[in-house]
Amino acid sequence: MTTENTTTTNIFGIRAIIEAIESGSSINKIYLQKGLRGELFYELNKLIKTNNLTTSIVPVEKLDRLSKKSNHQGAVAQISPIEFYDLEGLIEKTIASNKTPLFLLLDQLSDVRNFGAIIRTAECTGVNGIIIQKNGSAPVNAETIKTSAGAAFKIPICKVDHIKDALFLLQASHIKTVAATEKTESSLYDINLKQSIAIVMGSEHRGVNPSILKMVDYKAKLPLLGDIASLNVSVACGAFLYETVRQRLN
Repeated sequence: MTTENTTTTNIFGIRAIIEAIESGSSINKIYLQKGLRGELFYELNKLIKTNNLTTSIVPVEKLDRLSKKSNHQGAVAQISPIEFYDLEGLIEKTIASNKTPLFLLLDQLSDVRNFGAIIRTAECTGVNGIIIQKNGSAPVNAETIKTSAGAAFKIPICKVDHIKDALFLLQASHIKTVAATEKTESSLYDINLKQSIAIVMGSEHRGVNPSILKMVDYKAKLPLLGDIASLNVSVACGAFLYETVRQRLN
């Protein structure tokens, strides 16, 4: 069974969720009640692991709210309101269009409002696609879409098993990668952003993962002239994207 609003669909009942997974539906997250047992649950759990789906153990009260007190059987799945793009195909299409590629990778960004704000800025600055990791990333849900002012429906978003997979693919396609980080002496304004570029933004608390920083072609920071040590990630992302626009317009 399902419940819907204009941007989100919740599927509940173990069998219904199994069928959704097997049909290839884009699932944001599966909420499970603690202590579930039984053959059907084990079948669901196997599919969750095989497809590397994000789960959360929650109180039954949350499941009741999500299913509007229907018979959820201890499981509710949130279906993404958008279809995700294949990254390799999107890269090929972008290169074939003779546009200078501009991609954005979000390394486990967790706040949906930051995510929505970034999607909005990315659409306004001509980003060809946003890349997120399947696990540990903010979902594309109603709050994300609201904050994006609908831009989530206008810009391609790709999910990958790991950000490293995307970096390998981008670099193999001769797209340079630049990470936003304070752990460098290089200024953003010294980087050539007129070339094919993929910008990597990190999570709100940790920044870009150290293993990712070792892989990128460039590391860059923004000048901070006040006492605060860092910018909000969506603000920093906007600065990186608009510096790219400024260079390309010139």
